[in-house]
Amino acid sequence: MSGAAAAPRATEAERARLNALFAELCAIPSESGDEAAVRAHVVALLERAGYGCSVDAAGNVLTRWSDGPGGGRAGAEARGSVLLCAHLDTVPHGATPIAPVLVDDGWENANDAILGADNKAAVAVMLLAAERAAAEASGWDGPDIELLLTVEEETALAGAKRFDVSQLRSPFGYVYDHATPIGEIVVASPTYYRLEAEFRGRAAHAGIRPEDGRNAIVAAARAIAAMRIGRLDDETTANIGHIVGGRANATNIVADRCTILAETRSLDSAKVEAVVAEMVDHCHDAANEPACECDLDVTVERLFEGYRHKPSSPAVLVAERALEACGYAPSHIVSGGAADGNAFEVGGFHTVCLANGTERNHEPTERVSVAALEGMLDVTYALLDVVAAG
Repeated sequence: MSGAAAAPRATEAERARLNALFAELCAIPSESGDEAAVRAHVVALLERAGYGCSVDAAGNVLTRWSDGPGGGRAGAEARGSVLLCAHLDTVPHGATPIAPVLVDDGWENANDAILGADNKAAVAVMLLAAERAAAEASGWDGPDIELLLTVEEETALAGAKRFDVSQLRSPFGYVYDHATPIGEIVVASPTYYRLEAEFRGRAAHAGIRPEDGRNAIVAAARAIAAMRIGRLDDETTANIGHIVGGRANATNIVADRCTILAETRSLDSAKVEAVVAEMVDHCHDAANEPACECDLDVTVERLFEGYRHKPSSPAVLVAERALEACGYAPSHIVSGGAADGNAFEVGGFHTVCLANGTERNHEPTERVSVAALEGMLDVTYALLDVVAAG
């Protein structure tokens, strides 16, 4: 925070409603690809408030104040328009249920698994903003709110990639999806490549005829050992995420199969392309070594493209003004991850990702403080005010 704390923009009743709704949403399982229950829940809430919701073929939900409680008013008559976007899915947590509890003024899962604040903290905040606009109905003097709730964000932005951005009427939008302190504005995000390499050797008895075999695990291991892994520079990272090979519980067979999954990402597209090419070369070199002599299939896929926002872009400037109005010091950051905005930028729709104060996303110790949850509701109300003021 900067200077004296700003007066809350949300009422006590809205804050209580926000916390209750957040816990309610987190308790509904919604792993990527299995969001139907939570989607039905939020659609019911929106329809109860007077909104009409459309669900596309991917399962993304889109609604607008002007098409529902706004009585069909055009966005221009509603003093501008802005997109608010959050994703409904979470990373897997297996059979462990999510039981949100308050611990030391913050929300945590009582069980040993994720909380789901990524991204249900944002979903709850945006639903509250929609409910306020609906409650004020014809007296609403804010902008038209376009609310988009996506699916399968955690699986390489699959839902957002399938969303048709030409439906949007707003000039720009915001995604709240960065687990760092409120005030941080993501102005750059990396391009990301995924690599899958399958090494195919020859099976043989490991004790009687090992020389007749060609060990695919050894080939994969040599490829990995030659790769540069971790943080390669300030803009570039690489990682081996998974390796599987051989046959379960069998040590007496020379492994004839081994597959590795890897990734690399960078804020510099030329760098990331060079690194993924280097990783592919190491796989081929290892497969061609006389001690291995494996066949090799390599698949490389660019899962999302990076972007860089100008500090002077209208969406960034609006975010700065809203944050300052709530007592936060805006700062520009670069991210090593991606959010739905990456997909929208490729489609030509300008989106800014804002940090929303969640902590340790994708970890069993994930949490969000009540102060951060309520703080982002105030920031949202301030964003709407700034957009309406032009």
